[in-house]
Amino acid sequence: MTNNAPANTPIRRALISVSDKTGLTDLGQALAARGVELLSTGGSAKALRDAGLTVTDVADVTGFPEMMDGRVKTLHPNVHGGLLALRDNADHLAAMETHDIAPIDLLVVNLYPFEETVAKGADYDTCIENIDIGGPAMIRAAAKNHAFVSVVVDVEDYEKLLGDMDQHSGATCPKFRKKLAQTAYARTAAYDAAVSTWMASAIGVETPRRRAFAGTLAQTLRYGENPHQSAAFYLDGSDRPGVATAVQHQGKELSYNNINDTDAAFELVAELDPNYGPACAIIKHANPCGVALGATMVEAYKRAFDCDRTSAFGGIIALNQPLDGATAEEISKIFTEVVIAPGADADAMEIFRKKKNLRLLTTAGLPDVTAALLSYRQVSGGLLVQDKDNGHISENNLKLVTKRSPTDAELADLLFAWKVAKHVKSNAIVYVKDGATVGVGAGQMSRVDSSRIAARKSQDMADALGLAAPLAQGSVVASDAFFPFPDGLLAAAEAGATAVIHPGGSMGDKAVIKAADDAGLAMVFTGMRHFRH
Repeated sequence: MTNNAPANTPIRRALISVSDKTGLTDLGQALAARGVELLSTGGSAKALRDAGLTVTDVADVTGFPEMMDGRVKTLHPNVHGGLLALRDNADHLAAMETHDIAPIDLLVVNLYPFEETVAKGADYDTCIENIDIGGPAMIRAAAKNHAFVSVVVDVEDYEKLLGDMDQHSGATCPKFRKKLAQTAYARTAAYDAAVSTWMASAIGVETPRRRAFAGTLAQTLRYGENPHQSAAFYLDGSDRPGVATAVQHQGKELSYNNINDTDAAFELVAELDPNYGPACAIIKHANPCGVALGATMVEAYKRAFDCDRTSAFGGIIALNQPLDGATAEEISKIFTEVVIAPGADADAMEIFRKKKNLRLLTTAGLPDVTAALLSYRQVSGGLLVQDKDNGHISENNLKLVTKRSPTDAELADLLFAWKVAKHVKSNAIVYVKDGATVGVGAGQMSRVDSSRIAARKSQDMADALGLAAPLAQGSVVASDAFFPFPDGLLAAAEAGATAVIHPGGSMGDKAVIKAADDAGLAMVFTGMRHFRH
């Protein structure tokens, strides 16, 4: 910003060129009513004229018609000179006079719908044609010269622009222009990120030299994981069903931890195909404390709840089918932070309305857990980027390594336990019996400790339910990674497990297999690991 820039800059001449015509004519009429001259291009100019407004075509300003199928229309000194000229610089003013360049005080541009085009599955050439060139160039020019030029790239800023103009007698103030400029640069950065990410995928570059990420602010959060941390929630623009695209029907706004845990819960329950019946997952601190199938949704919830009633208090509940009244009634018996499901019936909605602090989210469906997505996390000085863990196995992928084969019931539970273990923090141990978790050990430095913790929880819950035997008695057990030594396996056997599923591949496999045979266990290898840190 130049030292002599005026505090407020009057808007006398505006260039409007938008792909999204939402609010366009209202904005044009409001600007014209304030005495602003309108310049425009193509469809924007037509829409403004159809509204009865006087509009100057950019082609009349540049002396060149739009050409090359609209690829070239604003890339001209009469446009960029009008946007970039410093109004307090004598040399700039002289150049404007010499070349008959008039100043442009306001630029309103939103870009070709590249992201939407990609989302619709358009072919390569169509996506390329929807990469905007002139728009980003003008936006960057106007944003650079925000000492004198206002640049608007979002429809939601139209009213703010008019409000600032009214507050300053037809001008905009420096603080507002700076904010508009920051938003503008963020928009072009996000746009370029979308283009580069799409192109890397389209041409098969798995690890591009440079990778850009972008998001749109959805919510400023009260705080992050802890009250001393500031936080916000950004959307990546995808339509993947989940917490980011869900409709919230009631309750306080979601917190950072709510969003994180709700995502974990919904991604887990999406592993359980609703075509095979109702399923419920209860999450606490991003780890499942109960997951179960049921003949009805209320049965699935009760069975999940009975895995660890203590941890379920204040938890997050995810369902793979719409919420019904009977399930809502049962959930209402304890405090629950969030319930997320692909729909909710009228009875459920009415029951939950009495629980003011419970957040109910509904989605358009379940996320595709097989989709090829990226996940990333920040480390000091960089980002770790990897494919999202969408690995799945079926019965055909299993390798029997013990003398005894699992029974049909054990096999079904082993596959279920494996799906749950994928969503438990490592080292993960999951006991399952009859389609329900009966003990979960998570996040321990030792796999033996995870086995023992899960077994202890199964004993504690059995005591709470007044049962003679631990819940894990007669269960199967899943481990997210191999047992390097027999001790972890033997701890599971001591807890009552009769069959085991884990990746295998350890140098100690022979010893572990012998221990399983000696204990009469059935054991299968998956050949796939599911570490989750």
